[in-house]
Amino acid sequence: MGFVLTPSFASAQSYQFNSVRVEGNQRIQSDTIVSYAALERGKPVSAGQLNDAYQRILDSGVFETVELVPSGNSLIIKVTEFPTINQINFEGNRRIKDDKLAELIESAPRRVFRAAQAERDAETIAAAYGAQGRLASRVTPRIIRRSDNRVDLVFEIAEGDTIEVERVSFVGNKVYSDRRLRRVLETKQAGLLRTFINKDTLIEDRLQFDRQVLRDFYLSRGYVDFRVNSTNAEVTRERDAVYLVVDVTEGQQFEFGNISVTSEIAEADADLYRSALKVKPGVTYSPLIVERSIEMLETLATRQGIDFLRVEPRVTRNDRDLTLDVEFAMVRGPRVFVERIDIEGNTTTLDRVIRQKFRSVEGDPFNPREIRDAAERIRALGFFAKSDVDVREGSSESQVIVDVNVEEQPTGSLSLGGAYSVNDGFGVNVGLTENNFLGRGQRLSFSIATAQESEEYVLGFTEPHLLGRDLKFDLDLGVSETDSSYAEYDTSRAFFRPALTFNVTEDTTLEVRYTWADSEMIRRDDVSFVGGTYPVAGPVIRSEINQGSKTSSSLGFTYSYDSRLTGLDPNIGFTMQVGADYAGLGGDSEYLRTTAKLVAQRKILNEEVTLRATLETGSLHWMGDDYSRSIDRFVLTPSVMRGFEPGGIGPRDTAPRADGGSYDDFLGGNVYAVARFDAEFPLGLPEELGLRGGLFYDVGNLWGLQDVDTPASGGFVVGRNGSFRHVVGFSVLWTTAFGPLRFNFSNAVKKEDFDKEQSFDLTLQARF
Repeated sequence: MGFVLTPSFASAQSYQFNSVRVEGNQRIQSDTIVSYAALERGKPVSAGQLNDAYQRILDSGVFETVELVPSGNSLIIKVTEFPTINQINFEGNRRIKDDKLAELIESAPRRVFRAAQAERDAETIAAAYGAQGRLASRVTPRIIRRSDNRVDLVFEIAEGDTIEVERVSFVGNKVYSDRRLRRVLETKQAGLLRTFINKDTLIEDRLQFDRQVLRDFYLSRGYVDFRVNSTNAEVTRERDAVYLVVDVTEGQQFEFGNISVTSEIAEADADLYRSALKVKPGVTYSPLIVERSIEMLETLATRQGIDFLRVEPRVTRNDRDLTLDVEFAMVRGPRVFVERIDIEGNTTTLDRVIRQKFRSVEGDPFNPREIRDAAERIRALGFFAKSDVDVREGSSESQVIVDVNVEEQPTGSLSLGGAYSVNDGFGVNVGLTENNFLGRGQRLSFSIATAQESEEYVLGFTEPHLLGRDLKFDLDLGVSETDSSYAEYDTSRAFFRPALTFNVTEDTTLEVRYTWADSEMIRRDDVSFVGGTYPVAGPVIRSEINQGSKTSSSLGFTYSYDSRLTGLDPNIGFTMQVGADYAGLGGDSEYLRTTAKLVAQRKILNEEVTLRATLETGSLHWMGDDYSRSIDRFVLTPSVMRGFEPGGIGPRDTAPRADGGSYDDFLGGNVYAVARFDAEFPLGLPEELGLRGGLFYDVGNLWGLQDVDTPASGGFVVGRNGSFRHVVGFSVLWTTAFGPLRFNFSNAVKKEDFDKEQSFDLTLQARF
């Protein structure tokens, strides 16, 4: 495009025009163009003023060329208008759809075409592809001329290949290995399954996030001076991969020194608040522990009716012994109240769903920390693509207004999955879930799980805030059928289970539930042999089958504790679950079932090795007039005790068969106890393979069969008391894009002669 001003005016030359004529304009009115020139008729005009008039017309942005041609007492303004955009097309794009690209650019149909704007739009599109890791993408804007001074704008897109992160390495790290730090980052190295994962591409936003999570990782472990000096991405010559190098400075690890609490408020007893703190001197310093301590102290003040109390952490650094003294100073904050909470952007989600995440309501004292925590809870809902919580001054200086602006996103999901295990074979899982049912924050789900030997259909409903309180209500309805090769009978079961769950303390919860179930053991066809037929199941199982369909109506609870919620050490965790169910509130069965499970985990050797110990036990006390059945008693599966088939250990019926052989039916037991010890560690293989190793040792027993139909047993039941079995093994853990695979190779070093071993176990759970 060229812009011509003729003739070239000498600086001393002047003109006087009595008339101005415009030529070449089609859309823009002549008077409008004359007004751009801003020249007064009949008055002398210098060459400089003509140049200024030319520039003003050009700066209007609607003309491709402009000429000012003096002709006697007349001035002729010749213009060529920029064409208008008839339509915009995108060619060559597959990864980003047309409608998404149209939202990115500023050029639009029926607007004036500007080459500079088209170039900027092309850069914007290329940046969008770069954000997906396609740094080699190229976008070229082209125009196709149409009649009536119109053009079609076409963006020709060469998407290019994704730029994979071939290697992630660190410089300056001494405490934690590259392998451990790579597990922290969101950016991953390209591996064998690079086709199925998107985290091995170089994306700038992800790198910024990685810098922050890396800093959080070190700070939570006491390295207060840690910093990321630089992140350098070196692109290969072929521009198809990068080598990412992260330069860090770790610094020294600090511990908590002297912990004190001071109070500037008369009604707040500093000694009382100090005794409530969990943090002790010698604990590795972490900003998260400080934040939790502040929240706990301010919550305690609120419970005592002390408003506007604020806790200020005052940290004193001791470089000599690498400690940080922390003084929690309780001061009086400004007397500011919450005037109101305004919520915008929620078209589906009800206001109350968002308000439930605030512990403050209109009229309460304003606590900035609580507002920040509420913002995190809103984001954690997963209902919104974006959520912003801001505070502004209200109708007076002593009041504030909390503004919540959200942008909703789809909350329903359809999941299709496949599963395989050596016990149940191949299976298909289909799930339909809506996490924000009718905008009420409720969860509605329906799942179908089918395998070669089992089927299950479950309808679930969850109300996280029953009656507006911090009380979760669950309701599950389901039916299931099994046709297991490990049992000589089929089963059918239907159940109805409502439950209430609430927090007892910060790290403990209590679930109270009612369960109604109808279950039945179904007989299989007899087996033929040369001399006749015999039942496929032994006498004990047949007597249990003869009981027919039985219902149970039980009331139970589960008490859970998780130290990771408020623990002071991120490398140590302890969980506990204790539960009991009493059946006898109607139905055909009466029993008391109790279970307990304890899990302790610790990471050692700079978090390279994970040690885990699990203790699991259960007891069934049958109180009904009839006998319990195998499906009522405990049966150990490989997920509880490795090295054996499902039902591979415990009491068994070995009554003789009509063909001269004997039955071998597992019957389950009334009591079990299992201890599992695991160690997981790197194998020294490339990190991108996702392979780790493990060693395990399991010891356990299943016994107790006092409520069996004694005449039916005929004295052929073995393993009533049993013994503790011991199993050792090696595991290969493979983290894939499909899900975690675990290969267990085991050997029972101590067992009973009638046990059924299983030396190999593979479990794969996949979602697509």
